[in-house]
Parts: sequence; structure tokens; C-alpha cells
Amino acid sequence: MSNIDWKGRKVTGTHKGTIAIKEGEFSLNEGKLAAGKFVVDMTAITVQDITDPATNAQFVGHMASGDFFASAEYPEAIFEITSVKNNHIEGNLIIKSIRRTISFDADIHVADDKVRAMGKMIIDRTQFGIKFRSGNFFKDLGDTLIYNDFELNFHITAKTV
Repeated sequence: MSNIDWKGRKVTGTHKGTIAIKEGEFSLNEGKLAAGKFVVDMTAITVQDITDPATNAQFVGHMASGDFFASAEYPEAIFEITSVKNNHIEGNLIIKSIRRTISFDADIHVADDKVRAMGKMIIDRTQFGIKFRSGNFFKDLGDTLIYNDFELNFHITAKTV
């Protein structure tokens, strides 16, 4: 089973949820992870820490809006692995048609025709045009400030190609 858990922080607290993986694959070279590509369904973002259904729906709707991911216009995000060295992964993350190179460490396990990778990415949302309540772009936000970095914790299992 594969999943991505997200966590975003603001001055007054944290929100968390999940994002669905639409499809993906890993490629091996001499039995080791060498490449891969994953498509993330940006229309399938959930919020886990808001229990009131109306407030939860409002929050999810706001994340789908142009203030954040504009998921009607950009329904998918993509991560393409470009290199793997000693469990350090580098690749291109594409959100809202904006491509940025990111890198992170991961636990990688290869067995038979499957690869399992687990790790954490820290993403600066402003690099993908997501500026809503960012202190880099707006002044005097006080306790409405939302921190630029958000966290993606992933557990991905995929067949190799």
C-alpha cells in the first residue's frame, strides 16, 4: 500500500492529511533503485485533523482553490526520480506546472519485483507559486501567517519496470 501524508504549519497550529497516489513505477539498475515516476492526484487531498464535516469541506475546498493548488486546473503533481545515491534521492517535483529539483533521504528496500521507499520531503510551497499568507510576500500577517515549508511523508510500494 502506498500513501503520502502531508503536514502544514501556521503560527497557531498544524494541519495534516493525505494525498492519493494515482500511479507510479520504479526502475532498477543492477538490483538497486535507479529511477521512478509518480503521479499524485491533487483532487484527492484530505484533511484529517478537522472533524466538523462542513469546516473540513471548506478547508479542502480552499486547498483546491487558486490560493493553494488550483487542482481543477492542475489535477496532478508529478515526481520524477533522476538519481539515487546511497539512499539519497534527487528528482523533479512538478506542482502547478512548475518544476523544481528537490532531494531527500529515503529508506529503500528491494525485494523480488517490488521496491518499497519511505521518507520525508520538505517542500517550500512558494517555489510552486503558492503564496497565500506567506511572510515572504505579505506583511503584518500576525497569527494568520502560514509557514512556507510543508512536509510530505511517503510510504510507496511499487512494482519495478
